[in-house]
Amino acid sequence: MMRTDAEHAERMAKKKAAQDSKVAARDAEKGLVIVHTGKGKGKTTAALGMVIRAVGHGMRVGMVQFVKGAMTTGEAAVLARFPEVDFHAMGEGFTWNTQDRARDIATARTAWDEVKRMIADPSYDLIVADELNIVLRYDYLPVDEVLEVLAAKGAMTHVVITGRNAPEALIAAADLVTDMTQVKHPFREQGVKAQKGIEF
Repeated sequence: MMRTDAEHAERMAKKKAAQDSKVAARDAEKGLVIVHTGKGKGKTTAALGMVIRAVGHGMRVGMVQFVKGAMTTGEAAVLARFPEVDFHAMGEGFTWNTQDRARDIATARTAWDEVKRMIADPSYDLIVADELNIVLRYDYLPVDEVLEVLAAKGAMTHVVITGRNAPEALIAAADLVTDMTQVKHPFREQGVKAQKGIEF
């Protein structure tokens, strides 16, 4: 049934009043721990969107990539143009490419040390640990250590962690968790390879 303009206006006025009441009741601010996980595409992309948003507000950003680094990515080229973004691609590729557990652990530790340095530095407003969940899944770093560092972060420091298979303990500790659900992907359904500007 089609509503009249007056009925629509009345309905929207009620919605606005309810929403305004909710917004007014939420006045706390804090640095968030944000997790983007799941099998679907878009975890790093969502984090990069937050990086752009933070830069737009004059915030200082640190980003460390745990897996990427062996190949050139579009985000590395763009973020290098912004002095307020401290970007490090410190990975050596996927574990099935490196096939050297000891080396993967050492690489993960070096990248994690950089993330810890950023989290401890109050000049950073937003820190992204891209694909940290993959490192945690393969036990290259202890989850408990990551949780300790997150618990000790600055009160207004935001930390974004991406990657499939986020550990349950991290999900429980996070303030915001998004699970990207894969519905269709051209790599699987159509045999389309990873493409620049889309996957990297």
